[in-house]
Amino acid sequence: MADVARLAGVNASTVSHVLNGTRTVSEPTREAVLSAITRTGYRQNTLARSLARSSTTTLGLASRFVSNPHFADLVTSIEGSARAAGYTLVLADTHDDPVEELRAVHELADRRVDGILLAPSVHADAEALPFLATHRIPTVLLDRFADPEVDQVAPENTEATALLTSHLADLGHRRLAFVAGLAGLSSTSERLAGFQRVVEERGLSGVVLDGGSETDVAEAAVREAFAGAQRPTGVVVGNNSMTVGTLRALRALGLRSPRDVALVCYDDPEWADLVEPGLTAIHQDVPAMATRAVTMILERLAGTAPETSRRERIPPTFRHRGSCGCP
Repeated sequence: MADVARLAGVNASTVSHVLNGTRTVSEPTREAVLSAITRTGYRQNTLARSLARSSTTTLGLASRFVSNPHFADLVTSIEGSARAAGYTLVLADTHDDPVEELRAVHELADRRVDGILLAPSVHADAEALPFLATHRIPTVLLDRFADPEVDQVAPENTEATALLTSHLADLGHRRLAFVAGLAGLSSTSERLAGFQRVVEERGLSGVVLDGGSETDVAEAAVREAFAGAQRPTGVVVGNNSMTVGTLRALRALGLRSPRDVALVCYDDPEWADLVEPGLTAIHQDVPAMATRAVTMILERLAGTAPETSRRERIPPTFRHRGSCGCP
């Protein structure tokens, strides 16, 4: 910085003001400083700046990244929102396992991130949330809700899944299956609740299959449930990874959708309208959820958030295509 200041004919504090935007500098002076920066190849020392400010301008994201395209989309959207606010995003994979989740949170805390965005596993023995509360690390939970009094943002799950189930019931299906995600996740229990409510209200026959939020697990469960003569005539799938497994299972059994089995799913993968027929699905507004989560944590960091925690739902969209059996 001293070299830049010397070359530009200014003092070091002026260089700092130009770099950080902390004071108005005349345009000729600003241009001289920027020119000197270019000529010297100077780059700010991020570590030194973070020590001086007690801020690293980084946010941590602890989530499950492997094997689920939904979270890849979420990472992309969050990174864009964070970058637009001048923050760098640091990732840590939780694998939806409480031990790995705690390790991921510890890792982010050790990197001195300013705040953490967490898609919680919400297992009964999970220690990540108590750790964050004890160390008073600004936190926003996203995609899934949990009990702690912290800011949270997630998609609406129960009514959306009830809509999918009702749609199949309206088409005359009386025997339905629900491919459920990993037990212990709030998204799993909420989507299951939507399915079960409609089954009970309509007097339907409903079977719940353990899809484990995984392609292979869902494939095995669907193959077993649909192999018999009294198989369900319609299936509601709880997420996009399990939808892939369900489609593989139906193909292996020689069943076609919707001729043999009507299929609807939560999550709307990018290929949903490329298969024939296209998938009738619930589409999450991932960019809106990401933007809101980043806004929430930045408000906490700036001290402009309300004293009480916030729990917000992002409404999804019903994408009506042909896998349900409609023209």
